[in-house]
Amino acid sequence: MRLAPEQFTCDEEKIFWTLTFFKDGCAAKWSENLFRQEADTGIFPIQSWADFEQQFRSQFFPVNAEADAINTLEGSSYYQGNRTVDDYLDSFLILASDTGYMDPRTLVVKFCRELKLNIQSQIATMPFGRPADTDPEAWYAVARRINQAQLANEAFQSTLWSTTMTLARSAPTRPTPFLVLRSPPVASPPIPSRPPLPPPVPSGGIPMDVDAVQKTRSLPLRGCYCCGEANYLVKDCPHRLDVRRLTAEQREELIEDLMALKDAVEEEEVCSAPEEDFA
Repeated sequence: MRLAPEQFTCDEEKIFWTLTFFKDGCAAKWSENLFRQEADTGIFPIQSWADFEQQFRSQFFPVNAEADAINTLEGSSYYQGNRTVDDYLDSFLILASDTGYMDPRTLVVKFCRELKLNIQSQIATMPFGRPADTDPEAWYAVARRINQAQLANEAFQSTLWSTTMTLARSAPTRPTPFLVLRSPPVASPPIPSRPPLPPPVPSGGIPMDVDAVQKTRSLPLRGCYCCGEANYLVKDCPHRLDVRRLTAEQREELIEDLMALKDAVEEEEVCSAPEEDFA
């Protein structure tokens, strides 16, 4: 309004132009209420710039600015948070001015209490060049310098990480080589062929079939179970079968053959025994 006074010919234009900046929060509600009163009565409730300033101060300024600033600094809700030291320092200096604090040591204590812990610790543990507790300006300068160094380091680390990830994504991927180990085929020993087993003969032969009993007596002893020859037993076989090389199925067949042979031998022994005369 001072730079272009010719554009504001009356107080009403100054008030309306100022209210265009009241866009959110309590300011927007206050502005809407003024225009609502104008719509109801046909007259804008504020007629002069001085009246506007007075209502603005009563609406938004604290009743006791000094007491409000003291409560803010002494409370636990005021702290740096995610703000930079510059932003935090600006608001701190305004509050310090409103409170009327003039003691340098008090200003240093209030400023350090709400600083980020890492910045406060670095200043407090400086081996040399540590600012005095009665020099708030030196504390402000050191805190700003440390914060700027931290921001620069974070920006560098972020750029380095982004570059590393970009290079990693753009690098061609190679398949991981692997070796296929193939074991040489193991030649299994030949399985000798065995002659078919004779049908099992019941004890004593078939009833009323004396010829069947006589036939069992004339059965020749089977030969080697390893090679099938009939002129020697398995214990004398030069091709003795190694049971460890047989499969489960072959071992079962061998056991069945041995059991059948055992039955046949026992049957033959029973048949060859002398018959007792029961008459």
